[in-house]
Amino acid sequence: MTSIQIQDVSRWYGNVVAINGVTMNIGPGVTGLLGPNGAGKSTLIHMMGGFLEPSSGTLTLEGTPIWRNPSVYENIGLVPERESAYDFLTGEQFIVSMAKLHKLGDPRAAARRAIAMVEMDYAAARPIGTYSKGMKQRIKMASALVHDPAVLLLDEPFNGMDPRQRIQLMDLIRRMAAEGRTILFSSHILEEVERLATHIEVIVSGRHAASGDFREIRRLMTDRPYQVTVRSTDDRTLASAIIADGSASSVELTDGKLQVEATDFHRFTWLLPQLAKNAGVRLWEISPSDESLESVFSYLVGK
Repeated sequence: MTSIQIQDVSRWYGNVVAINGVTMNIGPGVTGLLGPNGAGKSTLIHMMGGFLEPSSGTLTLEGTPIWRNPSVYENIGLVPERESAYDFLTGEQFIVSMAKLHKLGDPRAAARRAIAMVEMDYAAARPIGTYSKGMKQRIKMASALVHDPAVLLLDEPFNGMDPRQRIQLMDLIRRMAAEGRTILFSSHILEEVERLATHIEVIVSGRHAASGDFREIRRLMTDRPYQVTVRSTDDRTLASAIIADGSASSVELTDGKLQVEATDFHRFTWLLPQLAKNAGVRLWEISPSDESLESVFSYLVGK
């Protein structure tokens, strides 16, 4: 069982702070690193992989420092978000070269095993430049698996994959986690994390926002106040009915529509048609106005 310890880690570029005082422990199983685009997920993953120096704090693999310690690469496999393969190489040539860099005894056998794990045998002889985005993601996955690492760091691994490829990769990740590996994957998509991760770490604007069981954190997200835009045939009458009912914490009439803050979104959307009917008002629009992940995560940070 292998784990990565992150203690009060920060990383800045001049006056820009990318990661700010993050502390967490990544252990065996599947951990989802969740956060909006630009939250600092990639920066944190590259520090965990030993490819980026922390400005302060420490990152260790089972107590061994990661930065400037090439020996840890034997136990870590990294799949970066950006393309990291030469288009003129075939898939097999690329993975064999990775096996040679790791000084494996039989590079070709190791490459064949890794390529088979990601189900890319059929395209191994083709140049990577002819691959689709999803195929490139899978060959990058093979490069991370070629030396059979105990820890896998996957940065947005499902980008560009079609539904079938996503299911295959999810199944592979689950199998590897069942073998006792430590797997962390980043995503800005809640559904991916919900389907795959048994543990979650949330990063917002470089800060550690939440940690723990996905269901518990998802409940916090669901319980946040919702901003809802409502348009009707008589906004003033409807606003009075909503206020009188107490189903929303605030109602504001602006630009010919209602901006409603509902503490219980499901109850509000269930009650609103009844309130409108009783008030003799016809509804034209009911739409959330702050459904973005950024707003959800910002709410978590503020709790």
